[in-house]
Amino acid sequence: MPLIVEPNLPAPDAFYETLIDTHCGLTDEQSAEMNAALILLLANHIGDMEIIREALQRARQSVQG
Repeated sequence: MPLIVEPNLPAPDAFYETLIDTHCGLTDEQSAEMNAALILLLANHIGDMEIIREALQRARQSVQG
C-alpha cells in the first residue's frame, strides 16, 4: 500500500483542534516529547518500513524548502 498523500481526514479541522488541545498546558519540551511519542505510536500502527521511510523523507523535505 503506498503512502496516502492526498487529503484523507474526513474532518481535518477537528483533527487539528484535537492536536492543539492535546498540547495545551505542556512545556515546549513536553510538547516535543509528546510529538515523538505520537510519531512512534503511528509508525507502529503503520508497520510498513517502506511507507514510514517515505513519510519521514516527505516530512523532512517539507521543512527544508
